[in-house]
Amino acid sequence: MTQTPALPLRAADPAPDPVPRRRRPHRAWSVAAVTFLTIIGAAGFASLPGLLIDPLHAEFHWSRGTIGFAVSVNLALYGLTAPFAAALMDRFGIRRVVAVALMVIATGAWLTVFMTAGWQLVLLWGVLVGLGSGSMALAFAATVTGRWFAERRGLVTGILTAAGASGQLVFLPLLAWIVDRHDWRPAAVTVALAALAVVPLVWLLLRDHPADVGLAPYGATEFMPKPPPQRGAARRAVRALVSAACTGPFWLLAGTFAICGATTNGLVKTHFVPAAHDHGMPMPAAASLLAVIGIFDIAGTIASGWFTDRFNIRRLLAVYYGLRGLSLMFLPLLLSDTVHPPMVFFIVFYGLDWVATVPPTIALCREHYGEDSAIVFGWVLAAHQVGAALIAFLGGLARDAFGTYNPVWYASGALCAVAALMALVIRQRREGVADGQPAIA
Repeated sequence: MTQTPALPLRAADPAPDPVPRRRRPHRAWSVAAVTFLTIIGAAGFASLPGLLIDPLHAEFHWSRGTIGFAVSVNLALYGLTAPFAAALMDRFGIRRVVAVALMVIATGAWLTVFMTAGWQLVLLWGVLVGLGSGSMALAFAATVTGRWFAERRGLVTGILTAAGASGQLVFLPLLAWIVDRHDWRPAAVTVALAALAVVPLVWLLLRDHPADVGLAPYGATEFMPKPPPQRGAARRAVRALVSAACTGPFWLLAGTFAICGATTNGLVKTHFVPAAHDHGMPMPAAASLLAVIGIFDIAGTIASGWFTDRFNIRRLLAVYYGLRGLSLMFLPLLLSDTVHPPMVFFIVFYGLDWVATVPPTIALCREHYGEDSAIVFGWVLAAHQVGAALIAFLGGLARDAFGTYNPVWYASGALCAVAALMALVIRQRREGVADGQPAIA
């Protein structure tokens, strides 16, 4: 038997490939994860207003208009603080601003336990918690996205926006159960502890800029040095407002977002539970329905971020507002003492549209206002919260005056139709699009 001689190795033969090294995920994703958890922690106290209207009315005999006024102060300051917080993050860093804001929220929530007068509710719940939560508003998400991501901005914006809904999903059923079984004070303490628990996570894991860890933003081809601290935070926020206010798109964006806030935070988040309770539905059941909105809000907001990267964002906004208005018109016919299939359909439908407006609104701010887009969006968010504050207050007055929320539901549905028309007339900036991704017609 003959053996086949082994063929000699040729010099031209390539060397075997080394074992490929597993690439670690970009640090931007861990920063986004910490931001997500932080917004969830801050969302806890925002879940309380609708649960406390009836208990506070029963214990202190405050009118729903008085309680609604405290909620409106909270919502207004939440928005008005946002642009200044965005500028403060440029001056002092994201980590410091967010850590202080969480501690302010915890302080306001804790001291609420000891209040005995209506003005204390306005001071603690309205002012302190409003200032703290406003410092971690959606302008916080816009700042993180703008610094850490050059690609997938729409998707990440959608995910971070959904964090508020996730907080609602986590806290609402628990807080409703606590209020129903034990009283409203343990619920306030729970929120304070949740806010404090996030502070170490923020301080240890959150970073202000990719350059702090020697990285370029996710998707960027070149390293970007960290810009120097921007002094004069308040002056810069006001200057950005004055500059943006000279343009038509700002007023259209502010107007549509004011209606967005009126029909979500101001109306449904504040008054849905007491409205359902008026029809005989138990508070835990109504709160659970509101939490289910949070489940579908997560899916809807992330999907909206994906759509924002691919489709005409003005048409997206018009569709979102039109569908929301239609659903609000039907809600008075669906409220009853039990949870039934048509109500579940409303909850799913409305949840998908809850804050789906945020990613396209941020994208339009980025398109028109470039480096100041986070601060300008902060002012647009201020309009969102002013709209929410008005409806939170007027909704309580309407309930005191008419004994029903029905006029508020119908008026809000009509406002959504106006917002849909406003979104369609926002012009497109064709030159020098800031994010490098013009909308697809």
